[in-house]
Amino acid sequence: MADVDMPDGDELAPIKILIDELRNDDPQARLKSIRRLGTIATALGAERTRMELTPYINEMASEMEDEDEVLLAMAEELGSLIPHVGGEAFAHVLLQPLETLCATEEALVRDKAVESVKKVIEAMAGAEQQLVPLLKRLATGDYNSTHIASAPLFAPIYPSVSAASQGEMRAMFAQLCRDDIPMVRKAACQALGGFGKVVSASHLHGEIIPLFAKLAADEQDSVRIVAVENCVTLGKILSPEQSHQLILPIIRLLHQDKGWRVRCMVAERYCEIADTQAKAVVESEMTAALVKFLKDSEPEVRTAAAFKVTDFCERVSVATTLQHLLPCARDLAVDSSHHVRAALASVIMGLAPVLGKSHTIEQLVPLFLSLLKDEHHEARLNIISKLDSVNQVMGVDSLSQSLLPAIIELAEDRQWRVRLAIIEHIPLLASQLGAAFFEERLAKMCIAWLADSVSTVRAAAITNLRKLTVVFGVEWAAQNIMPQVLELCVHSNYLYRMTAISAVAALGGAVGRDSIQGLLPAVVQASKDPVPNCRFNASKALQALAPHMEGQAVDRQIRPALETLTRDEDPDVQFFSVSALTQLKAL
Repeated sequence: MADVDMPDGDELAPIKILIDELRNDDPQARLKSIRRLGTIATALGAERTRMELTPYINEMASEMEDEDEVLLAMAEELGSLIPHVGGEAFAHVLLQPLETLCATEEALVRDKAVESVKKVIEAMAGAEQQLVPLLKRLATGDYNSTHIASAPLFAPIYPSVSAASQGEMRAMFAQLCRDDIPMVRKAACQALGGFGKVVSASHLHGEIIPLFAKLAADEQDSVRIVAVENCVTLGKILSPEQSHQLILPIIRLLHQDKGWRVRCMVAERYCEIADTQAKAVVESEMTAALVKFLKDSEPEVRTAAAFKVTDFCERVSVATTLQHLLPCARDLAVDSSHHVRAALASVIMGLAPVLGKSHTIEQLVPLFLSLLKDEHHEARLNIISKLDSVNQVMGVDSLSQSLLPAIIELAEDRQWRVRLAIIEHIPLLASQLGAAFFEERLAKMCIAWLADSVSTVRAAAITNLRKLTVVFGVEWAAQNIMPQVLELCVHSNYLYRMTAISAVAALGGAVGRDSIQGLLPAVVQASKDPVPNCRFNASKALQALAPHMEGQAVDRQIRPALETLTRDEDPDVQFFSVSALTQLKAL
């Protein structure tokens, strides 16, 4: 292997070390040096980088014996060397090592090399004499890996070359689409949409669309799956009329594909596909196809389709939704697969604004209640997380009569994540239900969460109390929150005492100075708790309350308590009390 010679000089010694590491037996050393190719190139200068470093890198890549991680780094770094080789005028010198890397069998390396080639192509606008031969070598080479690498390069090269070269490129691309190797056809199919964007309308209709139709009927489902994306890409290029004529027949074919993975991909992109068609086609034909997906024999397809129910209903009339799609939603709510039910639960609440108040109460609320009682926690959780959209449509009275009893029941759900989700929505419900209703139905539940068995739920309950104080005001909190919190401060269970102390600290900033004065004795008493965890929680609470207190109260009550804690036998208590005292000095 040829060496890159460096002139002697102390200032270049680090660069000589980096170049030596390119030949190191340790892959990690080579990787480190590859990551610093820009530094090496800067030291060498543009001319020496072109004449010596780039051929040297190509020789390293051509051996194909290196670690994939090193080759991946090499492919990435080469794309950033354009300024170091002299800019756009000399960017083509980077194509040789990148072409070598495009022949790599490892897909990650090859894809990164293609990405860097695209950067070079962008910098070489109009350089037909270098780019077309490169593409021809890749597309017609002896290795399948180069055929795969060539496919995404047609689109960026095509606009900048002559008509003759464009014709040659279209012929080469067609050959890739007919290749014997499925992976090559898949790569061509992936690139077809982008290539379709840059060819003329006549060539799109006469050459690209027929190639697409053939790929959409390929014997390999891996190719047909990729074809689904082109329904969206090409549909956006064409007018609705042209899309109806040229793309809709292919969509029909993919709708009924024998491979469930293909049908699943169609379901996942269904709304985007629908946007390429006229509204009348969506209302009739595409609605019927979605119904089939929602009744598919494969749960994966039903799941993918269930995720699209609400988005699709926004594209059709309410009458179509009620007649065709809502019956399917009822069936999905009791589907044998919990994944399907969870998918429906994640979107069904969004139907409320689409259908309006009357249909929501009559048609959707039974579905909501069914999913709120689902045996799988994910479905229950997904319904809870979208409560706000339903409340905006139904109003407080309807919500309280229909869904609130189920919500209250979920407040004691066996899954702590469900309880957590309920807590997170309580402030929103509180603001909409009003203080009187909330106090009657939900206030006790908020205090009970402070004694939850899961610490994450207890922490959320503390945050919830602070938010409720902001919603309803200090006076309401003084009557409905503070007395219960103070009771927990002397509870026999030290975990509850800890939570109560933290709740006092959180409330401090929301209730005002007068109310804090009533809470402070409980925190001072907690600083004498027999459990160290409670004592250092008291230290943190005193630290949090001090900025909201008058100077005299700080000096008479907070500072003496903290000074006592600095002499505590527990090191953690000492640490937090010293930290609190340090902050007091800054006040």
